Amino acid sequence: MLYQPLVLTALASFAAGTLLGAPEAFGDNDNNTLLPNNQRLNNGVVANVYTMQHQANCTNDVRINPQLQRAAQWHANDVLNNRALDGDIGSDGSTPQDRANAAGYLGQVAQTVAIHPAIAISGVELINRWYNDPVSYAIMVNCANTQIGVWSENRVDRTVVVAVYGQPQQPDATQGQNIPLDPSPDYDASDEIEFGNNWWARILRGIYPPPSIGAN
Repeated sequence: MLYQPLVLTALASFAAGTLLGAPEAFGDNDNNTLLPNNQRLNNGVVANVYTMQHQANCTNDVRINPQLQRAAQWHANDVLNNRALDGDIGSDGSTPQDRANAAGYLGQVAQTVAIHPAIAISGVELINRWYNDPVSYAIMVNCANTQIGVWSENRVDRTVVVAVYGQPQQPDATQGQNIPLDPSPDYDASDEIEFGNNWWARILRGIYPPPSIGAN
């Protein structure tokens, strides 16, 4: 019971911050457990692209590229903060290729963007949206797109996910080299709330450290 005042104060502070609009945006892409988990969502996109490419008989294993990820991050932040934007073109008139070049990527790129009017979007809803869009689908299953960078940003009323796909000047020979990331297909922000509730209940009973997600 010694932990109760501290935990309740922390939860009250978190709730107050949410109601007052602070923090304003979430996009740290870490594995936190109370805010939208951007890293899991991003990894889910990569895993689903991996699966879709193999279903399309691609023989390569798509890889995360830091330059493409940086270009995706730039555009995700731009779209989050400029509500007039709804596609590939940035507020400065830049194209996906312009941003990839600026990030130091050598090769041809394509991009998919999702904008959702809520604090989070589930991996299933996101991939279904792109799967059912002919242009986005064609980009995802293009076997020449062997590299990818994904970034997501959130506000209370807006989520932006950007994936940038690359064709390196020197093609990768990656068949059988990569283990696909866990897509966590049923993930959404409710997972974080559930884990937070479990953590709070165990702390009040003096059980520390709390179990990880998925523990009984």
